[in-house]
Amino acid sequence: MITTTETGRTYRVTGDQVRIVNADLNAAVELAQQDAIGEGTHGVLVTRHGPACFTVAVSSDVPYGITHEREHA
Repeated sequence: MITTTETGRTYRVTGDQVRIVNADLNAAVELAQQDAIGEGTHGVLVTRHGPACFTVAVSSDVPYGITHEREHA
C-alpha cells in the first residue's frame, strides 16, 4: 500500500506480500522522481524502516537526478 504523507514529496510503502511491496515501492519511486523533476533541484531518497516498510521522498540531501537508498538504523 502506498500512503502519501506529504503531498508531492513523501510516500510511505507498506505491505505483507513481497511482490506487492516491490511493485508499490517501484511506483512510489516513479512518483517521487516525477515530483523531483518538477522541482528540478532535488533527488529521491528511499529509506527502509523494516522488512516491509519504506519511505520514498524528494530530498534536498540527494543531488538532482539521483536516487539514493538507505537503511534506517
